[in-house]
Amino acid sequence: MLSLQYEGIKSSIPYRALSKQRVLPGVSAVIYMQDREPEGAGDKLEEEDEWQLYASAGYASSELESEENESQEDSSEEIWFDGDDLEFEGSTVNWDSPPCPAPLGIAHVIKIGVCDHCLARISGHHSRVSGQNSGSAIREEAFHRDAELKSKIIQDYCPLCENLFEDIDNIVDRVFDTLSNTEFSTMQFGIHLPKDLIQEEDRIRSKYGAPGSYHLKGAIVESIHERIRNLEKNVDFVKEKPDVMVLVDGLTLRVDVDVRPIFLYGRYRKVSRGIPQTRWPCRACRGRAEGCDSCEETGLQYIDSVQDLIGEPIREVLGAEDTSFHGMGREDIDVRCLGSGRPFVLEVKKPSKRNLPVGDLVDLVRENALDKVEVDSLTWCTRKKVNEVKQSRSEKTYTIRFRAEGLVDIETAEQSILSLDGQVIDQETPQRVSHRRAAKIRRRKITSIDKVRFEGDEVELTMRCEAGTYVKELVHSDEGRTTPSVQSVLGTDCEVIWLDVLEIHSE
Repeated sequence: MLSLQYEGIKSSIPYRALSKQRVLPGVSAVIYMQDREPEGAGDKLEEEDEWQLYASAGYASSELESEENESQEDSSEEIWFDGDDLEFEGSTVNWDSPPCPAPLGIAHVIKIGVCDHCLARISGHHSRVSGQNSGSAIREEAFHRDAELKSKIIQDYCPLCENLFEDIDNIVDRVFDTLSNTEFSTMQFGIHLPKDLIQEEDRIRSKYGAPGSYHLKGAIVESIHERIRNLEKNVDFVKEKPDVMVLVDGLTLRVDVDVRPIFLYGRYRKVSRGIPQTRWPCRACRGRAEGCDSCEETGLQYIDSVQDLIGEPIREVLGAEDTSFHGMGREDIDVRCLGSGRPFVLEVKKPSKRNLPVGDLVDLVRENALDKVEVDSLTWCTRKKVNEVKQSRSEKTYTIRFRAEGLVDIETAEQSILSLDGQVIDQETPQRVSHRRAAKIRRRKITSIDKVRFEGDEVELTMRCEAGTYVKELVHSDEGRTTPSVQSVLGTDCEVIWLDVLEIHSE
């Protein structure tokens, strides 16, 4: 048998591509295959079967290098470390430590100056002991493993929290100093931290902290909660609807407190005319008050309002900053509101007290608003009630008295007025409110008209209307802007004398 050493075709084609490439064999390879071919193999192959010649052909190099050839190659000197070198060519070798809870990871974070609080939260060692004590125990255990570790600590300034945990007691003292005159039972606490501190803490914690380590902001807030509980303060920490919301600036330790308002629901009757529903700023000074002779430096066009007659005594006794009044619609300043009264919600802003009996508050209102406004009862409610009151579309019953000159046939006049019962009227925006209402036509239904009474040239009637009906304009037509109207069906000018709201059908 002919034995030949041959050199196959050397190729730079990737290994996975070789099976898809047809490469011509070397001459020696062909000779070798011919020497070993079986009987009958010398027959001429069909052209499509020529691929069989390459079936055993070598790919790449089949020549094996001897050990002698390997030794003749240039050997480069290898750079290596034995594990004890800390410096190389004048620079410190950056050995990457494993993350906690590995002992080397804990040793590393201790070296870079992590405080006991942060050590407890990123070490992965769960304990029932408070953060600082738990971190101290972990530190002592690490010192016991490595007696020289204490001397290797780079800095005393914690890179994770910048020693903010040391200010926990200071922060709690500032919070309760700010809230010293405020009554509360629930609190929501937050802290604002500098962006660069959050990013650096996240970088170190993600690299060296144990998986699932508690983030800095949450850990600080939890430590403050724990400190307040230890002071035996009767406070519940909630996420929704707290009595007070506290925000601390982690850089300056400034404390901002937002006291949540309280809400009272009730119904009022306005038994005197000439009182607006809400405060009416002075037209001359626009509420600035100072130096205004028109309002005698009160800032108000009218001294009394339903809002202040009800809200001011409540504001004073609760030590609040101000009030807002939310009524189910409003009556004009010269209109009384009788019957069961108009539903309203009084919002008391930043109260110092929150838990006075509502019966005492009702008594205060009665004493303050005698012969002007009456309130039968009050109940505590939530902000949701404000939306219910403001969005209500309740029908209302009115009694109106007007003057109609030249009425001859009283019976005919009465039938003309009653013909509006059940009618749908079109009302353009009245001229008297055009400066604050959109210019459009409103369609309103007159549900019923009854009790029409005549006294000379004066007429008094009771009607029930859809919410949003301008009743005065329904009578005098507002120069034809309301059609049909009482004036149009009577065929004579009508002048409104007074108007009362008898009932608001809200329930």
